[in-house]
Amino acid sequence: MTSTNSVSTFTIHNQPHKTYRLRHLTTISPPYRHRNRGYTCIYPTEHQYLRSDDNGPWAHWIKLKQPKLIVAPMYDGSELPFRMLCRKYGAEAAYTPMLHSRTFAESKKFRSREFSTCEEDRPLFVQFCGNDPDILLEAAYQVESFCDYVDINLGCPQRIARTGNYGAFLMDDLPLVKSLVEKLATNLTVPVSCKIRIFPVLQDTINYAKLLEDAGCSLIAVHGRTREGRTRERADWDAIKSVKNAVKIPVIANGNIRHLDDVQNCLATTGVEGVMSAEALLDNPALFGGFRSGEWILDGEDGFEDGKLDRGDLVVEYLKLCEKYPVRWNIIISHVYGMLRKWFETHPDIRDDFNVKRDLSFEYLYSVVDRLRARGVRFPLYVKKTETQL
Repeated sequence: MTSTNSVSTFTIHNQPHKTYRLRHLTTISPPYRHRNRGYTCIYPTEHQYLRSDDNGPWAHWIKLKQPKLIVAPMYDGSELPFRMLCRKYGAEAAYTPMLHSRTFAESKKFRSREFSTCEEDRPLFVQFCGNDPDILLEAAYQVESFCDYVDINLGCPQRIARTGNYGAFLMDDLPLVKSLVEKLATNLTVPVSCKIRIFPVLQDTINYAKLLEDAGCSLIAVHGRTREGRTRERADWDAIKSVKNAVKIPVIANGNIRHLDDVQNCLATTGVEGVMSAEALLDNPALFGGFRSGEWILDGEDGFEDGKLDRGDLVVEYLKLCEKYPVRWNIIISHVYGMLRKWFETHPDIRDDFNVKRDLSFEYLYSVVDRLRARGVRFPLYVKKTETQL
């Protein structure tokens, strides 16, 4: 069953026996837990709890149970069905895709098409891009009752962001950035967060983070690459650590999170509150559940075993979620192609048939998985062996 808010006009999916309550911030524990996969979550320290007494941002973060494993915002990639799939496999919070604030504020059709959520989809960051404080606020008003943070995209490096003067290109106009944060922080009922990239000069990055904090930002997610940096380059965890040490609000690290060992290493190196992953999740939505693909296991490494899960299983689960929470077909196709990439490379004839198919249906997509399985080739996801198995 779905309900549509009469003011915001976007879709809120509910269970038939539950009522969705406005402005009720709930904390949803992920249904999938790490089962002794050789990964130990770093839980809140006493020092962190003490800080909540005199710091609003910390009180809110602790109320949300301080999620450490977070789905990054991905344009046409972190929509509701994919968020829910990641949550099943260990993600503890998630971002929506980037939403254009002007279009979201002005178009009921856009809001209905591009944003949907459900009661289990929490904690949730709703991310907007824009450069007009009033328009950004109007867009944020539409979603503040349905999320735990309204996030400002200050990190998109794409050409369209340069043309539209938003994302990482606002790094050239810090007074405007400050006005955006102040506008939201002083008017919304939920905290404001910002996702940023780093400057080439470390001190500029630190000053930037402090400006955001002073303007009212309650959480900063730091992508450890510059505006010109690309994903093939190593993210600068040392720069993220410097930001963490310079501000008094929660910090999330972004960059080089491919499996749970990266999670542990990043948390230990930077001291941040949480980490987010993007491209690695598109390939393997079960990443936060302790599963990894064979490419991240060194030759001769004996500490892993078949996790009894492969990407075909994940595609089927994703499709079922899409039937429950409808999204655009181009989004579904992108996810299916991403998760089945290795299979398609091995069986290009099935890939070619998929590429030319025009009248798509869920039945056809399920049949693609069945055809690939019938070829007898499997690309399992692996988990760490338990101590008793080593």
